[in-house]
Amino acid sequence: MSTSQQTGRNQTRIEADPNLPTITITREFDAPVENVFRAHTEADLVAEWLGPRDTRMQIDLFDCRTGGAWRYSAGAGEETVNFYGSFHEVRPNERIVQTFTFDGYPDGVSLETMTFEDLGAGRTRITGTSLVDSLESRDMILASGMEVGVVEGYEQLDELLPTLS
Repeated sequence: MSTSQQTGRNQTRIEADPNLPTITITREFDAPVENVFRAHTEADLVAEWLGPRDTRMQIDLFDCRTGGAWRYSAGAGEETVNFYGSFHEVRPNERIVQTFTFDGYPDGVSLETMTFEDLGAGRTRITGTSLVDSLESRDMILASGMEVGVVEGYEQLDELLPTLS
């Protein structure tokens, strides 16, 4: 199962291995790896780009270091949802390993690994893999409309990255 969304010259690829409870998201950015990593690790920057365009982000906790934790809420209109997790490994400009939990489904913890690859010429590729507890959980996530948040979030990150120096 695979989908790709065109966003400018860069595509967001969302793939699900039919035999494993994983989702892999791959995206390239026209920005140096240091800036892409920074946008993933500084709370004020994360709040600017993460999620769909019509969503308000509120970062309640963002201690982005190995052993740290995070919590944020996101909402559109009257509805607000909460997410939380912990950072298991933060390796600057290379890798982030964290857990991700939706408050509404606390038994559905996913383990997420994101790698940052310097492509040269000021370009970066990120690859994020989420591992969940079952194929059913993975399919629920895919059916939730998560691709809208991922694609629109990365479009917003495209807009933010040129402002970082």
